[in-house]
Amino acid sequence: MPAKVLTVTSGKGGVGKTTASANLAAALASQGLKVVCIDADIGLRNLDLILGLENRIVYDLVDVVEGRCRVRQAMIRHKQLPTLHLIPAAQTRDKTAVSPSDMIRLCDELRQDHDWILIDSPAGIERGFRNAIAPSDLVVVVTNPEVSAVRDADRIIGLLEAEEKGPPRLVLNRLNPELVRRGEMLSPEDVLELLAIDLIGIVPEDEHVVMASNRGIPVALDPKNQAGQAFRNIAQRLQGHRVPFMELERKDGFLNRLSRMIGLGGKA
Repeated sequence: MPAKVLTVTSGKGGVGKTTASANLAAALASQGLKVVCIDADIGLRNLDLILGLENRIVYDLVDVVEGRCRVRQAMIRHKQLPTLHLIPAAQTRDKTAVSPSDMIRLCDELRQDHDWILIDSPAGIERGFRNAIAPSDLVVVVTNPEVSAVRDADRIIGLLEAEEKGPPRLVLNRLNPELVRRGEMLSPEDVLELLAIDLIGIVPEDEHVVMASNRGIPVALDPKNQAGQAFRNIAQRLQGHRVPFMELERKDGFLNRLSRMIGLGGKA
């Protein structure tokens, strides 16, 4: 069965989009699925760092597009997950070096040999964003529960619908239940009401996510970490499995109410 192409995007930089891309890829590959990540953030690559592959880059996405190497030569295999590969972005070029049609051709070449192709989109709405969504079958929008991030996510959702790439799914990242309870952070219900798209996962605020990213080991590979479990649950939902949302606070808390509201009842 040909691979599904999943694009992970956001309206605002700094919401954890690349971290989400790395962890979803790792979660899918940890199930034995064949996954290839494409870092489409030309000029500002970071996916290689979070996957711990920065010292193994020889060729990059632009080298493939411009014919300096074959696709296989640019694919870097993950050290812990043999079914996970990365095609890194170029650091010394700009986003005009790749076109939407280039991305479609590349993904078409990769589809037959993989289960998932995951594209890490640049933040924003310019050429890099259009490159990243051109071949996509599914789009996940990552946002934080803060007003500016949600407003930018809403803009991205509108663009996706205009490009007939919707409806996207939502990942709410860095949720802090205590701040929500104190009224200092938007609740999941608030965000869903504003964006009006399906929620596919909530990732709690967790300092171990940053620590794991700095070490180049996605937190999704840690079986004891709650944020890692959230990413693994999202990976299951992407495959069509019904997985309840994790309860991040007491049983009468907002996630319990949210789960009832969207019909998943009691793990993020």
